[in-house]
Amino acid sequence: MINTEFLKKEAEKMGIQLSASALSRFDLLAQRLVSYNRKVNLTAITEPDDIVIKHFLDSISPLPHISLKERAKIIDVGCGAGFPGLPLLIAREDLDVTFLDSIEKKLKFIEDVMQNTGLFGTTVHGRAEDFGIRPAFREQYDTAFTRAVAPLNVLAEYCLPFVKPGGLYVSMKGASDESELGRNAITKLGGEVENIVSFKLMNGDSRNLIMIRKVSHTSPEYPRKTKKIAVSPL
Repeated sequence: MINTEFLKKEAEKMGIQLSASALSRFDLLAQRLVSYNRKVNLTAITEPDDIVIKHFLDSISPLPHISLKERAKIIDVGCGAGFPGLPLLIAREDLDVTFLDSIEKKLKFIEDVMQNTGLFGTTVHGRAEDFGIRPAFREQYDTAFTRAVAPLNVLAEYCLPFVKPGGLYVSMKGASDESELGRNAITKLGGEVENIVSFKLMNGDSRNLIMIRKVSHTSPEYPRKTKKIAVSPL
């Protein structure tokens, strides 16, 4: 379905080498995405080249800029249809990926893709503020990722509780740099902005990767309930 040679060459320009098996899995992911999307609303992006650029290349864009050890434990918070988690797992099949989302239908799609590609990951149905306080999830991950439209100060409260001290939270944002907006929240939650990578996708869309290092434990009072976060963000 997709032009795998185009995907391979554009990934190489970003400093990412994709194996033949990874390219095959990306093609299957695109096929399943378009097919599944006919019955469950997963994405408005269905043209093959758009899928490659806006879903696949965008999702794997952090890889050249962060150090993910072998079998690193990562969590995709509010994963939706599995972006960035699924492309990251395809590019690095050794990763231990947890997909967390409150919409079960989207998790079923992720499970379908993993079953059809032979990849392994964990899907968790629920809300970040509920699982962020559970001992089995709290401060258990090397890296957390979001590719979400919520403000950074809100996202930080949902995500940093999952990250172990010394770990990283990568907030994948659009054109605006929200690091100042989120700085107070990040500090309160035990993090600090380590790096911001700004770049453009090959279609001209601007992106910012905000890298937040977890430097100390998150206070037990966080995360708060959704209503409190919405009414009084940090």
